[in-house]
Formats: sequence, structure tokens, C-alpha cells
Amino acid sequence: MAEPQDKPVDLGFYARERLAALSPLEAGVAGAGLLWTFSVALHLIFRGGESVFAHVLAILAVVLPLVLTVAMVQFLRIIRQLRAENERMASAVDAMRKAHLVSQQGGAARVALEKRVEELAVAQHHLDLQLAALFPPEEPTPAPAEHQPALELGGPRKRAPLTMADLVRAMNFPESAEDRAGFRALRRALEDPASSKLIRAAQDVLTLLSQIGLFMEDLQPDRARPEIWRRFAEGERGRAISDLGGIHDKDALASVTAKMREDPVFRDAAHHFLRAFDRTVSQFAATANDGEIAEMAETRTTRAFMLISRASGTFD
Repeated sequence: MAEPQDKPVDLGFYARERLAALSPLEAGVAGAGLLWTFSVALHLIFRGGESVFAHVLAILAVVLPLVLTVAMVQFLRIIRQLRAENERMASAVDAMRKAHLVSQQGGAARVALEKRVEELAVAQHHLDLQLAALFPPEEPTPAPAEHQPALELGGPRKRAPLTMADLVRAMNFPESAEDRAGFRALRRALEDPASSKLIRAAQDVLTLLSQIGLFMEDLQPDRARPEIWRRFAEGERGRAISDLGGIHDKDALASVTAKMREDPVFRDAAHHFLRAFDRTVSQFAATANDGEIAEMAETRTTRAFMLISRASGTFD
């Protein structure tokens, strides 16, 4: 049985190049030296009869050019080898530099994404702690003994239903740390399963918008009639309800458009917010009057909807 032959290992950039025996220049120098030596030797052979000193000079005339020729050939070979080594090293360094840049860019994008997710989680936790500290759950006041009804042991404590006014105030978020009514409405909205998804999604979006210098209270949108909001709540889309995108600030729209194109975290948060706003407004408009719809349209959450929808082409 024949033994398998070992395959040569490909060393890539680090493989040494095998130089040819002689380059054209080296061959020319060697040929000139040999021709000179041969010519002097013929001269000595056919001239003869000269002194010893003349013979020594003739031998030096033969040997010295030959030595110089050999040295010149070796020098040219060394130069050619150094040039090949330099090109090989330059190619290796360039490939390593490109690989380092690619890995560095990928690592920077991953670190930025993880940092953004951590910032959102910390902001959410901070708001929950503030709400819990400012407004602890209210315990029911016990009724007088003679009128106190029998308690249903083990049953869940019923929460008061979320009012339209509380939802609108929560969608606008508290004006300041002293806005106790705003925090109370925000807590009630977060406890309501139907509205909590919108409030949390709006909080994430408003936080991300503030990081690029966009604050909803600085924007002045055009007002849309309540009937257009009702048409939106009923499922109508496109240019027919384009009046809802009442924000036309070019700088703000350009910033949001670029952010949605370049930042996947912002893009996902924006799409989640738009879906949550759609569901909540559809339920809200079914029972709200025109005044409540007009108040809802002035909130920070609704202005964020106008801005993001206009930037993403919802009304095109």
C-alpha cells in the first residue's frame, strides 16, 4: 500500500518566494565578467615571454574583475530578495490592518447596541422607583363597623377604572417632579393592561428622541379635526388622514429619518410605539368626545406619533 504523500503547507503571505537562478541583469553582469576573463586569458596565452611582474599584473587583471563580477551578482541578488520580502510584508500588514478595522467596527456597533439597551432599562427602572416612592398603593379606608360589608377573602383587590382624563394626562407625562397629578395619572395608566404598553413604548421613544436633542414640547404641530382622528381609529390610512402628521419641522424630520435608517434599536422602538399607539387610540376614540380627542392630540405621546409617522412615510 502506497504511503500518502505529504501535501505542502500554504503559508500565505509568510511563504518565502524562490528566486530565479539569475535575473537578466545579473546574467548580463556575469557574462561580461566571464568575457573579460576569457579575453585576458587568451591574451596571456598568445603573448608570452614577458617578465614575472608583467605576469602578476596580468593575473590581477584577470582575478580582480572576476571577483568584482561575483560580488556585483551577489549584491544584485540581495537587492532583489529584499524587494520581494518588502512587498510580501507590505501585503501582510495591509491585510492585517483591514481585518483589524472590520473587527473593530463590528465590536463598536455591538458595544453601542448593548449600551443603548442598558440605558433604556436603567431609565425604566428609575421611573418605576420614582412612581413607587411618590405614590405608594392606596389602602382602602375601612368602613364603620356597623356598615362594614363582609370581605371576600382571597379575592383580588379591584382597581378603579382608568378615566379618559387620566389617560390623556399620562400620555403627556408629568411636567416636572412637582407634578403630583401627572405622576398619579401615569401610575394608574401603567397599572392598566390596555394602556401600559403604549405608555412604556412612548417612554422609550421619548427617551431616544431626547438623546438626539428632540423634545416634544418644543414642537408646534398643526391641529387636525377630531373626525380625522376618528377615521384613523377606524383603520383609514394614507393621504386621506395626512393632516394627522401635523409636524413639518424639516430638521426634526431629517434627524428622525436618519436615526431610523442608521440605528436598529431606535427603529424597532419606533415601530413598536406606532403599533401600540394605533391600538390604544382605536379604543380611546370609540368612547371619547371631541374635546377629549383634541386634548389627546396635544400630548407629548401624540406629537411623537406625528413626528415618527411623518418621518417614516406613514401618510405618503
